Amino acid sequence: MMNGTQTLGRAIDILFVLAESGATLTVSEIAEKVGIPDSTAYRFIQTLIKNGFVERKGRGQIGLGLRIFDLARSLSQQIEKELLTIARPIMEDLTALTNETTVLFVRSGSKAICIENVTSKRLIRLSIENGRILPLNSGASGKTLLANENDKVIEEMCKLFGEDAGKPSLLQEMHRIREAGYCFTLGEVDTDAFAIAAPIFDPQQRIVASLSAAGPIHRLNENEIPNVIQYVKAAASQISCKLGGLA
Repeated sequence: MMNGTQTLGRAIDILFVLAESGATLTVSEIAEKVGIPDSTAYRFIQTLIKNGFVERKGRGQIGLGLRIFDLARSLSQQIEKELLTIARPIMEDLTALTNETTVLFVRSGSKAICIENVTSKRLIRLSIENGRILPLNSGASGKTLLANENDKVIEEMCKLFGEDAGKPSLLQEMHRIREAGYCFTLGEVDTDAFAIAAPIFDPQQRIVASLSAAGPIHRLNENEIPNVIQYVKAAASQISCKLGGLA
């Protein structure tokens, strides 16, 4: 017989299975993926339905309920508030270290949204306002967010954006960025600007934001690029650690 912790664990497993599937599943499919008998899965699902976490979506089909989305939205708001509190002083240090503007972006669907910025004090500088929206497939911030999503999301976004003939595969580029742990772009969003971005992770090692240092291309010193990359990666890692993630 399962204790309370095991019962909660199985219920959470069912929610994760439904979330990762991106579609509805039958009770048998859920039971198989979780590794429990159909009868046990059915009992858990009935309880989750009563509490609004899952819903019946058709003949024999089970999907996530509205309440789970309300909880996810609330959790996202809490994480974003904590993220801003933690990130701001680290961004200020990064701007002082690089003498360039630093920005924090989060993903919303197929877009990247700027939620914080620390502008360089230099006379000629890059300026990005909070609320600025960029596509995920262009620029260091968006590409870093996309590259560190799960493979299913990456594939779906690649299909959504399409790929121009003759250009390197976006999917291959995402894998390279994930492997390197950063993204460096020249003139993709603004033809006169460069950007170097690194991912920020939560305690479950899920991507929550990207941190970038960006400035005018004419000021970019090739000898300094490796240093800036390390500064940005270290700052992003520091934020991840303070959020409870790994370095």
